[in-house]
Amino acid sequence: MKDWVECSLGEIFKTVTGNTPSKSEKDNYGSEIPFVKPPQIDNNYLRDSLEFLSPKGKAKARILPINSVLVTCIGNLGRIGLNKKEVAFNQQINAIEPLNGIEPKFTFYQAQSTNFRNQLERLSTSTTVALVNKSSFNSVKFKVAPTPIQKAIVKKIEELFSSLDSGIADLKKAQEQLVIYKQAVLKKAFEGELTKDWRAQQIDLPSAAKLLDQIKEERGKWIESEIENGNSEAKRIKIKLKKLVFSSSDEKLPKSWRWTNFISACVFVIDCHNKTAPYKEEGIYLIRTTNIRNGKLNLIDKIKYVSEETYNFWSKRVYPKSGDIVFTREAPMGEAAIIPKNIKVCLGQRTMILRTSQDLLENKYLLYNILSEVFQQKLRENAIGTGVKHLRVGDVETLSFPLCCKQEQHQIVNEIESRLSVCDKVEESLKESLEKAKALRQSILKKAFEGKLLSAEELAKCKADQDYEPASVLLEKIKKEKK
Repeated sequence: MKDWVECSLGEIFKTVTGNTPSKSEKDNYGSEIPFVKPPQIDNNYLRDSLEFLSPKGKAKARILPINSVLVTCIGNLGRIGLNKKEVAFNQQINAIEPLNGIEPKFTFYQAQSTNFRNQLERLSTSTTVALVNKSSFNSVKFKVAPTPIQKAIVKKIEELFSSLDSGIADLKKAQEQLVIYKQAVLKKAFEGELTKDWRAQQIDLPSAAKLLDQIKEERGKWIESEIENGNSEAKRIKIKLKKLVFSSSDEKLPKSWRWTNFISACVFVIDCHNKTAPYKEEGIYLIRTTNIRNGKLNLIDKIKYVSEETYNFWSKRVYPKSGDIVFTREAPMGEAAIIPKNIKVCLGQRTMILRTSQDLLENKYLLYNILSEVFQQKLRENAIGTGVKHLRVGDVETLSFPLCCKQEQHQIVNEIESRLSVCDKVEESLKESLEKAKALRQSILKKAFEGKLLSAEELAKCKADQDYEPASVLLEKIKKEKK
């Protein structure tokens, strides 16, 4: 790295921390200038803004000239943006204004490097919400190269990134196609198409109507048994079943199938305790809506725990058990997962338990129904609320789905899983490829700012440029101008 120098941001750049004109003065906001917040910054050019300031608000804000580099410095550290028009920005962002002799994109790409990000994390002053103030930000080390080398590095980075981004776009398109394919599989499964040939080879398959009668009989025995044992929830279910009008659908199904709904096809559907449970550092897993995604329980990320006492209180309506389906009715609604074996869980607010009789209604069959886009569309049609959409307990109970005999349920689950298992392998491969692409991007940036990206021939061409001068000379000029 001959002719390069390292200095701090504060030595050469003017850095600025944003601010927010008062929200209570509504005339601060209008359409004069974009007002940028961290969500709009994502290691790219700044393209969109959800808010704009009025001329009055602009006068109170800190305005960045074109080609400034914006860096998020509170919360999610180190997301980078480059503005192509004047913008205002809030206090969660520190910005580096452009400087003669330093290519804006040279700053922009260097700020995306792992070295730059690591410095921000080391300078962070909080263990709860990461924070890098302006003083600490100014101490971040920045490498300066001769101007012709800066330009050549930016050009080389963009050539390599262009090829890399094209590959990433193809990988993401493949991921999107997988999602479409999965939904096509589920749609065909619950239209009876996947088992059409299988069904034609069977003799005397029982009807779904007969199956519902069996479920009703078993549920009735369970209810009477529980009532005898003093279970008030069972008594409530019995009363509700007498009053409910069961919903159906006009959509056509195979001859032996029938439309039904949760409450008539499950042993019971019960809403969980609807308050926030007190957390503990260890104990029994608390399943919140955030722990349920894409048909699976996540017991690793963002997991909370509760005490035995809380578990018993929160489970007064029913104790969750292995094989139960947990269904979310809000934030987000319509997610579902099966409680696995050998695990004890407490269910948090906005979740419901769907318990099936495995001998009559296979829980995986019901789960895949819930995950299908056809079902999700019906769910959205039943949702209420102007802000956060949600489902009332009664609406969940009467959500309809197609039912077939137990033998065909089992066959359908096999047909689905044989296809989705292939999808899962492809999806894992795509994720690995995207991770490699992400690592390659950082490898390119690392080489660039270690002076190893350009070839000897490219370096020689830079040094032959009439504007070439060591970075130490450039740095002195910048310091003099700054004074």
